[in-house]
Amino acid sequence: QVQLVESGGGLVQDGGSLRLSCVASGRTFSRYAMGWFRQAPGKEREFVTAISRSGRGTAYADSVKGRFTISRDNAKNTVYLQMNSLKPEDTAVYYCAAHSTDYSSTYSARGRDYDYWGQGTQVTVSS
Repeated sequence: QVQLVESGGGLVQDGGSLRLSCVASGRTFSRYAMGWFRQAPGKEREFVTAISRSGRGTAYADSVKGRFTISRDNAKNTVYLQMNSLKPEDTAVYYCAAHSTDYSSTYSARGRDYDYWGQGTQVTVSS
């Protein structure tokens, strides 16, 4: 069982930055690929970014490529999402998720592949 707790959300102006953190419980964090997803009001949950167990493999949605950066610190059981040049359309609840995999270099953009989810943190970007 893995518990995920996100933090770092808030209200920011158009063009601003935020860094989200997601801390995982347990001693097996390095066995999980991690992902960030988001859900805006009235919309379906969508993939944002993912990172492999090793941290060497990453993927980004086209909408955030070049603005967002995912990273992880396995010693701290934490995955980060640095969000720069935020836009009002980035407003959503952001969720981190853990995907159990035997492969250190893989990751997934599919929500159904993830085994554990955090409770979410609200990000609001004002225009």
